[in-house]
Amino acid sequence: MNIIDKIFKEGVFVIHALKGYEYHEERINKLFGENNISFEFVTDGDPKFIDKNVLNKYFRNDIERLPIGIISCTLNHIHAYERMVEKNIPYALVFENDPFFLGDIKKQLSSYSDEIENIEKGFIISLENSTLRFPSYWQTKKGKNIYKANAGRMAGAYLIDLQGAKNILNNLADVKCHTVIDWWHNSLIENNVVDMHWVHPPITEQGSHNGQMSSTISSKPDNLLRKIKWKLNRFAKYYLFRLLNQKHIIEE
Repeated sequence: MNIIDKIFKEGVFVIHALKGYEYHEERINKLFGENNISFEFVTDGDPKFIDKNVLNKYFRNDIERLPIGIISCTLNHIHAYERMVEKNIPYALVFENDPFFLGDIKKQLSSYSDEIENIEKGFIISLENSTLRFPSYWQTKKGKNIYKANAGRMAGAYLIDLQGAKNILNNLADVKCHTVIDWWHNSLIENNVVDMHWVHPPITEQGSHNGQMSSTISSKPDNLLRKIKWKLNRFAKYYLFRLLNQKHIIEE
C-alpha cells in the first residue's frame, strides 16, 4: 500500500462544527463517499467544549479578543494534529468543511507521492487556491508539482506529515497559539517550526471563497456576484499575474 492509499484509509480529518452546519456535514458525507475516502470529523474544539482550562492550555491570554468560531476552528486543527500523533499516522490530510475538489484528488496526490516522500520531514503542503497565489510561469518546472514557500495559502486543505504535527504540538507546549489558524501557520513557518510547500496546480478550493458555500468562520453569503468575482479573479491571477515571479516561492 503506497503512502496515498494509507492517507485515504486512515489519515483524513475534516474540521467541523456541531451545530449550524448540517448541510456541510451532509455534503461532506456525500462527496467523500462518492470518492471512497474514509475520514473523521474533528469537533472536539466545538464552542460547547471550550472553557478557561482549554483556553489556558492551548492559547495565549489575549485569544478571547477573537470570535469564538475562529478559536473553535483553530482548536479543531490542533486536535487533528493530536489525533495524528496519538495514532502515529505518517501523513494526514486536513480539510475544513467546505472543500471542492478540482479533479480526481486521489489520482492527483498519487502522482505526487514520490515528491512528497522526498521532502525533508516536518512540513505542511498547501493543496488549495484560496489566496489565488501561484508560482509564476518562470518558477514552475516540468515534472515538478510541489514548491517550497515562505507562507501558507490559508488552512482549508493541506497535507501534513507526522514530524510536522509533532513539531507544532511541541512548540505549542511552550509558545501558545495567538491567532486564527491561517496566520498561526505563517507564524510557525517564520519561526522554522514547520516548512511550507504549495501544490501546483492546486487540487482543491474552498466553497467559502468560490461563492458556493459559507464556512464555519466565514460570514460571506453564497451568491452569484461572489461566484462571478471569484472566477474572474482566478482567471486573471492564474493566467496573467503568473507572468511575474511569486515572492512567496523559495528557489531551490
